[in-house]
Amino acid sequence: MKYIVMGLGNFGKSLAIRLTELGHEVIGVDNRMDKVEQLKEKITHTVCMDSTDIDAVSALPLKDAHAVIVAIGEDEGASLLTTALLKQLPVKRIIGRIVSDLQRTVLEAMNIDEYIMPEEESAARLAMRLDNLDIVDSFKVSERYSIIETKVPAKYVGLTLKEANLTNKYRVIVLTTIKSTEEEEDGKTKINKEATGIAQSDTVLAEGDILVLFGELKDITQLIQKGE
Repeated sequence: MKYIVMGLGNFGKSLAIRLTELGHEVIGVDNRMDKVEQLKEKITHTVCMDSTDIDAVSALPLKDAHAVIVAIGEDEGASLLTTALLKQLPVKRIIGRIVSDLQRTVLEAMNIDEYIMPEEESAARLAMRLDNLDIVDSFKVSERYSIIETKVPAKYVGLTLKEANLTNKYRVIVLTTIKSTEEEEDGKTKINKEATGIAQSDTVLAEGDILVLFGELKDITQLIQKGE
């Protein structure tokens, strides 16, 4: 079988080597030449490229691959953008790596339902949540843009996304909403979260829902503050 592994950090490197040892054809992709050079004798093929460049990724034998594994862990933005790009291309199976609950939510919104186990929460995300109690989780996509998970502001409860008009008012994009439910398990209350899919203009914002927003942090903060 043929596999493409995007990201040759510790996890991606180990995965690519193991798959090769098991007799599979493996193409390892990374944007750092030093990582590519380290593996060129250990896996079937190695390619140095930017996995967020659609032209470069399109040149890979995606149709022949049984699965593409996005193993990028240290750069959450690149991981998310790579996965979104792959969704636009002829890929049979995409397996995403998750390092936060928020990444899981976004991948679910993109209908990616196969995951590599998440890692511990980063200090940056924890600091962001402690700094603003209305922010549930967050990560930076680039120096300017972030994806923020926040409670639906009281001002917008009961409105559709079209009525709330958040994109025009605050220059943010609503990626999806999350429904939270509680259930008792072994005497403890367990909170289950489920993304409702890609947000539509007729999506109704209910009390207790969580918004997943994409935009500049200052604009998202303004939305939260003015929506109270």
